[in-house]
Amino acid sequence: MKFSCRRTVVSIPNGPSELAVKEAAWGLARYAAISQDNGLVPIVEPEIMLDGEHGIERTFEVAQKVWAETFYYMAQNNVMFEGILLKPSMVTPGAECKDRATPEEVASYTLKLLQRRIPPSVPGIMFLSGGQSEVEATLNLNAMNQAPNPWHVSFSYARALQNTCLKTWGGRPENVAAAQEALLLRAKANSLAQLGKYTSDGEAAEASENMFVKNYSY
Repeated sequence: MKFSCRRTVVSIPNGPSELAVKEAAWGLARYAAISQDNGLVPIVEPEIMLDGEHGIERTFEVAQKVWAETFYYMAQNNVMFEGILLKPSMVTPGAECKDRATPEEVASYTLKLLQRRIPPSVPGIMFLSGGQSEVEATLNLNAMNQAPNPWHVSFSYARALQNTCLKTWGGRPENVAAAQEALLLRAKANSLAQLGKYTSDGEAAEASENMFVKNYSY
């Protein structure tokens, strides 16, 4: 089995406009259809950027629009929902919002969004971390898996798996073993989180380091 992946990003400050949402959704839908036509499993990745001072309600509002349009256009393009994986961002407040959300609040809003917008035929939802700290991303995933849902809710993290590992390594050969151990610890933590069995007891301080980068570009 072969996969393809396409990410589209939507920024909340000063928007997004209806045209921006439609263009983002249409691009993802065409990519998914073309991938399936060529025997690939498309990983559909609509990301709501963390930039901004908005609260979690505003993120929820925008994400509903983006996901509704994305699945509408995928249906228009005859995408088989059973043959995709969804890789979205979680519903969180903007990174500069003064009111932070608990893992339970993030889980509640994110699962409500899934239930309203995602067909249960989608076989897997693999969340991206989007600049959250390693511990924050793991705690939020864990909270989601402590509530019933019809999907396999898992993770497809980059920075939230690699940050401590890369800092531990620092490009020095003598640090390779310690870096591998750091990576293994994060992988085990998120493996437990996708079962709803993770606790943050004993986590190192660097794992709580915020990784948000304003105006981050891929």
